[in-house]
Amino acid sequence: MHKLLWRDIRQSMGRFIAISLIILLGVLIFVGVKATGPALIDSAETVLHKQQLSDVQVISDKGFTNKDVQTAEKVAGAKAEKIKFKYVLGGRHKDAVALYGFSQNHGLNQLKLVSGHLPKTKNDIVLDQRAQRLNHYKLGNTYTFKKSANLKQQNYKIVGFANSPQYIDNTTRGATNIGTGQVAYFAYIPSSQMNLPVATAINVRFSSLQSLGSFTSRYKHAVNQKVVRLKSAFKSRTSERKAEIMSVGEKKLLPAQERLATAQKKITSAKRRLSSRSQGRIKTTAALTAQQQKLDLERQKLINAKNDLSKTATPTYTWSTREDLAGFSAYGESADRIAAIANVFPVFFFLLAALITFTTVTRMVEEARMQIGTFKALGFSNASIARNYVAYALLAGILGVILGSFIGNQFLPRFVISIYSEYIFHIPVIHYQWFQILLAAIFSLVATVGAALYVILKQVNEVPASLMRPKSPRTAKSIWLEHFTWLWSKLKFYQKVSYRNLFRFKSRAIMTILGIAGGTALILTGFGISDSIGASGHLQFNQVIHYQAIVQATHKDQLSNVKHTIQSNSHYQSSTPVGTSVVKVRSTHNQLNDVNMYVPSKPEFFGRYVHLNSTSSGNKLRFPSKGIIISQKIAKTLAIKKGGKIKIVVGNGKAVSIKVAAVTKNYIGHFMYLSPQAYQDAFHKRTVAKTLFVKLQGTTSSQRTNLGKKWLADNPHVLGVNFTADQKKTVSNMSQQMTPVVLIFILLSGILSFVVLYNLTNINISERIRELSTIKVLGFFDREVTMYIARENIVLAIIGIIVGFGFGNLLTAYVLYQAETPTVVFPLTIHIQWYFVATILMILFNLIVIMVAHRHLKRVDMVEALKSNE
Repeated sequence: MHKLLWRDIRQSMGRFIAISLIILLGVLIFVGVKATGPALIDSAETVLHKQQLSDVQVISDKGFTNKDVQTAEKVAGAKAEKIKFKYVLGGRHKDAVALYGFSQNHGLNQLKLVSGHLPKTKNDIVLDQRAQRLNHYKLGNTYTFKKSANLKQQNYKIVGFANSPQYIDNTTRGATNIGTGQVAYFAYIPSSQMNLPVATAINVRFSSLQSLGSFTSRYKHAVNQKVVRLKSAFKSRTSERKAEIMSVGEKKLLPAQERLATAQKKITSAKRRLSSRSQGRIKTTAALTAQQQKLDLERQKLINAKNDLSKTATPTYTWSTREDLAGFSAYGESADRIAAIANVFPVFFFLLAALITFTTVTRMVEEARMQIGTFKALGFSNASIARNYVAYALLAGILGVILGSFIGNQFLPRFVISIYSEYIFHIPVIHYQWFQILLAAIFSLVATVGAALYVILKQVNEVPASLMRPKSPRTAKSIWLEHFTWLWSKLKFYQKVSYRNLFRFKSRAIMTILGIAGGTALILTGFGISDSIGASGHLQFNQVIHYQAIVQATHKDQLSNVKHTIQSNSHYQSSTPVGTSVVKVRSTHNQLNDVNMYVPSKPEFFGRYVHLNSTSSGNKLRFPSKGIIISQKIAKTLAIKKGGKIKIVVGNGKAVSIKVAAVTKNYIGHFMYLSPQAYQDAFHKRTVAKTLFVKLQGTTSSQRTNLGKKWLADNPHVLGVNFTADQKKTVSNMSQQMTPVVLIFILLSGILSFVVLYNLTNINISERIRELSTIKVLGFFDREVTMYIARENIVLAIIGIIVGFGFGNLLTAYVLYQAETPTVVFPLTIHIQWYFVATILMILFNLIVIMVAHRHLKRVDMVEALKSNE
């Protein structure tokens, strides 16, 4: 029996490989994609932990002392570190640079050198490796800062290039209010070289949070609680810091006070002496009066300075967490998106593979009826006979599981991580997903061993005489096509036979249709995922947003001045003033932070810049006199509809309840829109417009960069400039990162489709070899014999492709539903060309299979096939 097992494997090597290959593909995609999300996260976590990325950063306009560090460390588990930091202009192109003071590299946010060494002398500078890549700086070059940077020297020698855990995405370094409005790169110089009396930022890390995972909701919730406690601790520290600043300021004013007191004594003494003399009194009195007036003016200036000091001495704090770091959330969302896709796409893929495997093994055992009958006649036990076929299925299944698990778990995540070249996490950290492997192994063995057991247990219960004879052929029945006599009469004989066979072997037809439909659906889903992710950005920046820049003024009174500055450029088309603010929104079900609220000063013109269209009717929305328009993702997250009420929490913590007037289409971010009247009714004050939405004509990337620099340089009242093209590029990068992953899905889906089609055709031929040999004996040519099978395949393929289109749309919609992020909507989008591509691929696979079948049928031994079993 053992010899027979190995002989069966050798003689049916094609079928054995096909079973193993189908299982391999199913396990590979299932385990591989399931392992990719965790591998992306683990690779990131390893780097962030090694370089000690801070959990919270707080920046103060009045700086920090050691007492502030002690205040931060009062919160349980906190390790705090103060640093000097500011945004400056420097380099060949006067880039906006995030400049840090370097003291040592053993604390928080440690640098990882790419080349060179860390600063050792006062003349050394370490640059972001992005500066080396984009601006072609080299070790040993001189780097020059502008005078406005206010450093102890302007020129520094580049001694190293490094990565920082605060900047994980090499495509972006965040925004600032100098230069172009976009940070170009970061730099580190010795802390003593920065002309700052105190540190400007404090980094805080909590040891208790590191085991939670930086990208999990548990971590986000925990870090937000820590921020609340830190804010509470700094609340009492605020008055102390103000007193310290007042004390320092008063000490600076003390010499002026003493000088004024001395001058006052001299004037008073002079007045006394003057009163004792009469000669020259008038002239001297006039002089003393002038001096007294001058002294009074200086004293008033001193009083004003004291008052100003009292008003401005109160420190303000800006809090940020890892979520606010450039590219951090996008990376986590990308990993989550792959993990979400892994919950649907590979499962469907694997189920299809398992279904085809089950069919293949079932047919394999059914073909061996005579052999099983012979064994029973020779006296072999049912267990011995079953063990032979179960072992065949088991070996094929185990081989597929082992190879699929290894290749999927090790190579697919490495390939995806290598695609994420724009992030600093280049060293893959991959763990075996044992639960997923076990799950895949169980399903694989059910599809192989389970199928073999299912059939063999039915077979061995029959008597040997019955098993050693072929199954009786199915009774012929009329098919519905025969009722259309005008069509049936025109068909040729072999065409009629093919069409009758389609209905005669219903189970085989259903399996073929399912196989082709599944393959088509998987290929279409792969393209659909890519299209839908890319469609978010396309729809947002082509159908919703129609402005090209946002320009912010320092004060509402300066808005007209700022508008005059930007109007002078030839690319300028038009602009509209808008009141903007970032708020929190609550409903009875949930809360959203960082929601953009826009109040246009001229609602009637706002439609030129932002198209507001109803999600229900698609019609253009008008600004209501009461109520608010919210974007569709807000409505979904808060489980709110038109007519419902939401609470808006503004900066002072006050919550205002307002009715939802409409829900507008929006694909990226959270936005709310009010008319000035609606805003005044809700908040009992007028909106303050300090922002311009600007339409520009025909600008290139370099022109936008120059525009941003020029506007910020020409007008000190321009607080910041942001271009929608930069946001569009970020979204495009997100889409491009998914493209190779999707191509893997498409490639593996195509291979699976081909193997499935090939396997089903082989089963069809092997089951009907006597029938095919009979028609060859009757005089059919080789081409006609092949078409006898091919015609059925073609009809079933057409049906399968059409059904696959429907499955593909349903599967894509479900994958996108699973993959949606908190801020992005993925509209179901499959471009028409991919339907043609999927169809052509399935037709191509079918043609290849038919060609292989044609060669096989030409070599059929008709005498051997038609031998009588008796």
